Amino acid sequence: MNSIYSLAIVTVIAVMTFVTRALPFAVFSRIKVPRPIEYLGKFLPYAVTTMLVVYCLKDVDFLSGSYGIPELVSIFATILIHLWKRNTILSIFSGTILYMVIVNFI
Repeated sequence: MNSIYSLAIVTVIAVMTFVTRALPFAVFSRIKVPRPIEYLGKFLPYAVTTMLVVYCLKDVDFLSGSYGIPELVSIFATILIHLWKRNTILSIFSGTILYMVIVNFI
């Protein structure tokens, strides 16, 4: 009974995720995209990324411990890899892996 319930929950979540991702493409493929939506599509990714970086750095104590060096090295590595390869997934994974290596092994 428990596995059926879990499967039902995962199925509903998967279907709703697909619908919410596919719906804008279905709606805006037939009509002209409104200007506010174009504006959000242009600037919202940068705003979200900035908020995520600020959120990740909010608890870093730059005056004690490792002085935020692992975080800063990883951020700069992520930026450099992205500027070099222009691949978002590669730069995010590389920065994350570098951070985990620095924190756990250095």
